[in-house]
Amino acid sequence: MAALPYYEVDVPIRNSTGANGVHVFTGRARNPGDAVRIAHEVYDTALTAQASGRDIPDQRPDGWAARGIRPGWHLDWNAATAHRWT
Repeated sequence: MAALPYYEVDVPIRNSTGANGVHVFTGRARNPGDAVRIAHEVYDTALTAQASGRDIPDQRPDGWAARGIRPGWHLDWNAATAHRWT
């Protein structure tokens, strides 16, 4: 079985001061919808770990991880986009 393609998921972010940007996730997925779902899962897992004082989990075997999590920044998952990573 061939390896799944790498995807990039771009999620708009904003903080309470009005600053904004994009948080980028990458990893293997079957399609763009799965890529957004998996990126959201790793982000939620990282937030839960951080909130409980644990280390953010390392990269998963499929390449997904959430790094650079900053308190006070809110991700707009409804506006997330995914495309094959090059």
